Amino acid sequence: MTDHAVVIAGGGPTGMMLAGELALAGIDVAIVERRARQDRDGSRAGGLHARTIEVLDQRGIAGRFLAEGKAMQIQGFAGIPLDISDFPSRHNYGLALWQIHFERILADWVSELGVPITRECEVTGFTQDDGGVDVELSGGQKLRAAYLVGCDGGRSAVRKAAGVGFPGWDPTTSWLIAEAKTTDEPKFGMRREGGGIGPAGDGERIRVVLTEQPPVAGREPTLQDLSEGLTAAYGTDFGVHSPTWISRFTDMTRQAESYRTGRVLLAGDAAHVHPPQGGQGLNMGVQDAVNLGWKLAQVVVGASPDGLLDTYHAERHPVAARVLHNTMAQVALAAPGARVDAVRDILAGLLALDEPRKQIAGMVTGLDIHYDLGEGHPLLGRRMPDLDVVTAGGSVRVYSLLHGARPVLLNLGPPGGLDVTPWAGRVQLAEASYAGVWELPVLGEVTAPAAVLIRPDGYVAWVGEVSGPGLADALTTWFGPPAGA
Repeated sequence: MTDHAVVIAGGGPTGMMLAGELALAGIDVAIVERRARQDRDGSRAGGLHARTIEVLDQRGIAGRFLAEGKAMQIQGFAGIPLDISDFPSRHNYGLALWQIHFERILADWVSELGVPITRECEVTGFTQDDGGVDVELSGGQKLRAAYLVGCDGGRSAVRKAAGVGFPGWDPTTSWLIAEAKTTDEPKFGMRREGGGIGPAGDGERIRVVLTEQPPVAGREPTLQDLSEGLTAAYGTDFGVHSPTWISRFTDMTRQAESYRTGRVLLAGDAAHVHPPQGGQGLNMGVQDAVNLGWKLAQVVVGASPDGLLDTYHAERHPVAARVLHNTMAQVALAAPGARVDAVRDILAGLLALDEPRKQIAGMVTGLDIHYDLGEGHPLLGRRMPDLDVVTAGGSVRVYSLLHGARPVLLNLGPPGGLDVTPWAGRVQLAEASYAGVWELPVLGEVTAPAAVLIRPDGYVAWVGEVSGPGLADALTTWFGPPAGA
């Protein structure tokens, strides 16, 4: 007997986003989370990039996050600012919002969707067979699931139990990060070699990030470590005391060899860890979840064959590999010394030019992601722009059509030319018109299509004419065979 269709190990941003996606599709999903509460010992990630805000907008919940964060130009590469205010996106900015608040807002949404969370409990192992997965929990309990997804962080017990390799690079640098009070008032600002001091947000404490070289690993940081680190960097510890929390992270860089082993999948930090430069980690995990969720839902309900899950690794593994690559480059560019300073100066000059700026900003924000779905129109495999299209009922935003996490076949040609009857209940047909310019981040203007098939994650699976070839094949590939086939 199956207790749940899907069990998710880990209730951080990736696990909760995945649970929300599955719940929208009507899948019986449950989260197992070791924390007693959603609160974290520190704020961790500090912002959302444009593509993540778009993803949340696709589900109709972006406003919840925008109401509590600060929209601003937060993008950067190795400390060099990147302005995306000219990008063709409704959200051509980043959102300053600490992870502790992001998780709280996301948890409220997941709760509204009725997803159960078992707290103070961890997945410790599993065994799988042709029919499902027996999930072992701390305390000796077991759950039976059709699929198990490890969203349980860089030390993932699920990944280890699956025997998935995690190759990469050991740390070369570590950072202390803390919130604490000080007797003396420090000067706020970033340091050239990394880190800095700023307000914590409550008006009483500071937030401090300190670079440690050689790296420190294997033990929990202390107030003494914080004091010594401040003294080494600033010549004084400012009388630091009463820390709310102190933690340490490194530039360890690793990626799972496979995101799938049978009925077990990996997402977020369980699949990839990397330095925090560019603030890409949380964002990439959320987007892993949105790529996987609808695919897993279709397989669970039997609409699509099991092989659809292989496209999750095929699409998301290269995205993470690119993030690992660019974060390692950013760590190298933060090294002290006149030679690295010279390289940074030249890079800063290049990033002041439009084309290089757009290339790097598109990569950091995720707005330029291009899944390889074959040759064809530039839209194929890229995010669908959030256009204001005109339907018989009036003007609607394309992203509003995706709120239910269902695919959309958008007909922009003569009405009545497309038929999705064999996929009724799986694919929405929207008849609309749009007279404006089609523009993509980095690429610029593209030819207006007559029709597009938009996946639930917002990426375009087919572009063609109303009577053009390939639509049935695309529908079958992504949303299962037609009824009666």
